[in-house]
Amino acid sequence: MEEPVEVDYGDDPIEDTSMQQEEAESKTSSSGPMKQKGRGHKSKEDDERYAGRSGQFDQLSESVRDGALKSVEGWVVFISGVHEEAQEDDIYERFSEHGNIQQIHLNLDRRTGFVKGYALVEYLKYEEAERAVTNENGQKLLSQPLNVSFAFAQPPRSRR
Repeated sequence: MEEPVEVDYGDDPIEDTSMQQEEAESKTSSSGPMKQKGRGHKSKEDDERYAGRSGQFDQLSESVRDGALKSVEGWVVFISGVHEEAQEDDIYERFSEHGNIQQIHLNLDRRTGFVKGYALVEYLKYEEAERAVTNENGQKLLSQPLNVSFAFAQPPRSRR
């Protein structure tokens, strides 16, 4: 009569984990700490990406005034209520009275070819942009009143 043969199916999780722990302990004790591969195992002291000034970012000087925020190149004024038949020259003539204009964006509707109803005007200096906002807000252009404000502004802080 033959002796019973033990078959190892490898499905016993208890036996597998204990064997893995024994193997890990034998490796660490004989050759020092176990080396780990892949991302996320380095300590922060080993990371050299942010050494020196690379973790410090530049800030725009004079980037906030009276709630208005400066864009990278200048102070942007948002004009809504622009008549659909207005031209870029109409906007330029009206708003160049307040200072040197850096850029004008007057978006057109692709289907009709008319102005979408708003424009963006960029000034280099805050004083010029502020003058445009205060003087042109509520004024009429081609018999339509304009709403003029800073394009980038901090929202008012809510009190809780």
